[in-house]
Amino acid sequence: MHAADVMTPHVITVSPDSEVREIASLLLEHGISAVPVVDNDQRVLGIVSEGDLIRRIESEEAEKAHGSWWLRLFSTGNKDAEYVRTHGRLAGEIMTPAPVTVLEDEPLHRIAALLEKRGIKRVPVVRDGRLVGIVSRANLLRGFSVASPGEAPLADDRAIREAILKEVDAHTGVLVDRLNVIVSGGNVQLWGLVESKEQRWAVQVAAENIPGVKAVENNLGFLPKGVGAS
Repeated sequence: MHAADVMTPHVITVSPDSEVREIASLLLEHGISAVPVVDNDQRVLGIVSEGDLIRRIESEEAEKAHGSWWLRLFSTGNKDAEYVRTHGRLAGEIMTPAPVTVLEDEPLHRIAALLEKRGIKRVPVVRDGRLVGIVSRANLLRGFSVASPGEAPLADDRAIREAILKEVDAHTGVLVDRLNVIVSGGNVQLWGLVESKEQRWAVQVAAENIPGVKAVENNLGFLPKGVGAS
């Protein structure tokens, strides 16, 4: 299997000028832990994660408790750059810049090795330099769980996956950026978060109605109450 077979498409993104409060709201609303920062051409400039926001909050609290002189005393490295990252109010100021990316045809085992080597939890997927998806550790585990050793992915599997996401997006109220669909040999696994039992069934029915689908395993969970409700 490759990145295109397990990636989360329809990625939630922000611009370099997006404010910290807006980013925090997006993470909470969509139940995600990071967002890519992209330019007007969807080229990846950086990533803002929960860790970036937490560091910013911790820095502010430390300053209140100990004073800025205390932080300067124990700071190391580029103090100016660190100040921008911990005090900036825009995505372009606090993001991790120039993140590593992969192509759609990158094998899963290479992506797993990349995440381990870099100590990161996710990697953007690009096509012609533009963002088309994101692969997280969870995506990898789900892909490995259905892939047979030495088995090449079927072209039909990728078409089925795309058809399911298109059907859900066009005919249900479910946000496809909260879904991850894994297809192997026509067998479908549904992962992600929905808002109700009705949405959970709607996604399953959409998958079952796609030609070529043999079986559907519904692992969809529910968003916490008050999160993402319209």
